[in-house]
Amino acid sequence: MKRFTSKLFTLLASSTLLLSPLLQAKQTELTLMLDWFVNPNHGPIVIAQERGLFEAQGLKVNIQEPADPSVPAKLVAANKIDLAVSYQPTLTIDVAAGLPLIRSGTLISTPLNTLMVIDNGKINSVADLKGKKVGIAIAGNEEATIGTMLRSAGLKFSDVEIINVGWALSSSVASGKVDAIWGGLRNFETNQLALEGFKAKAFFPEEHGVPAYDELVFVANANSYDAEALKRFNSAIELATQYIVNHPEQAWKEFVAYNPDTLDNELNRRAWEDTLTRFALRPAAVDRQRYDNYAQFMFENKIINSVPNSAKYLPTF
Repeated sequence: MKRFTSKLFTLLASSTLLLSPLLQAKQTELTLMLDWFVNPNHGPIVIAQERGLFEAQGLKVNIQEPADPSVPAKLVAANKIDLAVSYQPTLTIDVAAGLPLIRSGTLISTPLNTLMVIDNGKINSVADLKGKKVGIAIAGNEEATIGTMLRSAGLKFSDVEIINVGWALSSSVASGKVDAIWGGLRNFETNQLALEGFKAKAFFPEEHGVPAYDELVFVANANSYDAEALKRFNSAIELATQYIVNHPEQAWKEFVAYNPDTLDNELNRRAWEDTLTRFALRPAAVDRQRYDNYAQFMFENKIINSVPNSAKYLPTF
């Protein structure tokens, strides 16, 4: 009986391998560079790695953190790495500038940026920002986004004073150095301020005239991407996202196990809960009209000189 059982097990195992070509084929290796150090925004990536979902798709994914957050997409364009986590607005700028990039998938499908103030009764609407100081982390396209939000409330961009506070966004608004900050993420800075004893109020750009966009996307080289590998990558990310949504508590434990020393803290715990509804449930799916709308917004605000052809940088997998 034992001998029969052993033979049966061997036969079944052999059949499984025959039915699973991905397990037999040599793994495809991909190097993925994040936009920042690992944080809850990268939940599906970490879970896909921790649960062996990439491996099950025949992939070996090497996850890297950037020394300089401005370089990942450029490294993809230069064929130095296979994939990078970037931002839809940044991708549009890069493509309009001629970089050979495509969007290969979506990680976070809603905006995260906000115009944020301390909720102390002094600023209750965007209109209340007239004559106030707004802190930003990096000078660039704030006139388009902040300006659009202000115009939705009957103000002009010149009605506020823009101050570059570097990365000290939360502390600058908490201390009163500025009255509002642009670039504070709705899943992070609100929680960071709360942990410091400050209640934040966030004004969402998509509710004040700025077209909605995907906060985080995966980008690949337009001239050398492996369509089959990217399809399998998206499948792994989708399965990881489903797992996170279905089992948020267990997924959190597995997420922090990736690097407990840096991930297992109260800020990340709160951010995790606030990010769950932001992950793209269908990372391969893309709405070209949505991208075109945002590109047109950027063009009208002179951020880009021409509207790129979305059919060329938004392939489907």
